[in-house]
Amino acid sequence: QVQLVESGGGSVQTGGSLRLSCAASGRTFSSYAMGWFRQTPGKEREFVASISWSGGSTYYADSVKGRFTISRDYAKSTVYLQMNSLKSEDTAIYYCAEDARWRRLWLNEETDVGSWGQGTQVTVSS
Repeated sequence: QVQLVESGGGSVQTGGSLRLSCAASGRTFSSYAMGWFRQTPGKEREFVASISWSGGSTYYADSVKGRFTISRDYAKSTVYLQMNSLKSEDTAIYYCAEDARWRRLWLNEETDVGSWGQGTQVTVSS
C-alpha cells in the first residue's frame, strides 16, 4: 500500500518562498513519476508540476513555470516542490501524487494518479 506524506505548507507573504516535501513509502519509488496538484475551494483540482520516474524530465503548468521547481531524492524516497515568487493566486491545498503507471515521463492527469497525499495548505497573502 502506497503512502504519501506531505509537509512544508504554511503561510507566506507575496513574493516569498516555500518548499513542500512528500515522503513516499510502500512501492518502488524510483519506478514511478511523481506530481503535484492543487485545489482551491469551488474549483477543480489542477496540475502543477511533475517529474519523470528517472528524474530526467520535468513538466510544469504555465501558471508556475519559472517560479516552481520539482525535484526528487531517491535515497529519501521524497519529492519536493520549491515555490518561489509566490502570488496570492497560488493559495491552495497542494497534493502530492504518484503515477499508477510504470516508468512514465510525466504525470499531469488525475486519471493517471494511483495514490494521493493528504494535502497541505499553502496560503499567500499581501
